[in-house]
Amino acid sequence: MGWTRISIAIADITKMRVESIVNAANNTLLGGGGVDGAIHRAAGPGLLEECRNLRGCPTGEAVITGGYNLPAAWVIHTVGPVWRGGGHGEDETLARCYKSCLDLAVSRGLSTIAFPSISTGAYGFPLERAAPIAIREIASFLKREESLKRAIMVCHGKKAFNCYIRALRLQIRLEEKSSPNAPELD
Repeated sequence: MGWTRISIAIADITKMRVESIVNAANNTLLGGGGVDGAIHRAAGPGLLEECRNLRGCPTGEAVITGGYNLPAAWVIHTVGPVWRGGGHGEDETLARCYKSCLDLAVSRGLSTIAFPSISTGAYGFPLERAAPIAIREIASFLKREESLKRAIMVCHGKKAFNCYIRALRLQIRLEEKSSPNAPELD
């Protein structure tokens, strides 16, 4: 079951003691507001310098840098979609962000990754719509890929935490329906 290796926490992603954290970046990778700005501030100037050399990242894809002054050794930067009403491929692009980050983590031999809620801040993607996409993509990936041991959804507050808990419970129910041996949810 992919969901058994997913955790959800209310925490500061810049303080997570995992191998890699994900930055919900903009296309330039040069820092911004929200989690992007917080990661850049906590990592220090080395991160900005490395990001300048990368020359950006397309929406839906991911790139990796060092973690510099962060507890995490690596930062995986992904650019989520800007919400434009839901009819412009936003769901698929958001799903691709999670998959790109997970693929990159595994290709680097990483076993732990912490995600923020991608695109749900300044980019306006509705949290209630984003959470099930994130959990589905992460659970599906973990079901296929044994080398990644733990994925953590790091939430900024209770609203996001509760939304991701509901999404995880939904994922568990869906997996229970497809597998008669799955444990029941209380």
